Amino acid sequence: MKRNSEEKTLTRAEMEIMNILWNSEDAMSTHSIIEKYPDPKPAYSTIATFLKILTKKGFINYRKAEAGNKTFYFYPLLTRQRYTSLFMQETKSTLFGNSAKAMLHFFAQSEDISDEDIEQILNMIRSNGRS
Repeated sequence: MKRNSEEKTLTRAEMEIMNILWNSEDAMSTHSIIEKYPDPKPAYSTIATFLKILTKKGFINYRKAEAGNKTFYFYPLLTRQRYTSLFMQETKSTLFGNSAKAMLHFFAQSEDISDEDIEQILNMIRSNGRS
């Protein structure tokens, strides 16, 4: 059975490319993606390989430029928010027994959260109708 993009995770290198695509308002060519990388820039062939992988995994798609032009323009099929939601659901399920309480407890214990941040988090939870 073929798994769709909503059931897969991104590697660190794939995430870099996805962040570039998510931050763009338009589809991007391979050269445009490389331009967004800090120095030292990756090789064209490296980015092209990752774009093929991301296409095969179903995270991105592409369109070809006008007739006579060999340039492909890549765009995400999944929003950053949707991917983050799926990733966090999988993390909660896999590492925390599907317990949001256990996951939040872990972050509260392992992060240095200020009293002000805790108050803001509680206010966000309350404003969503949950307290």
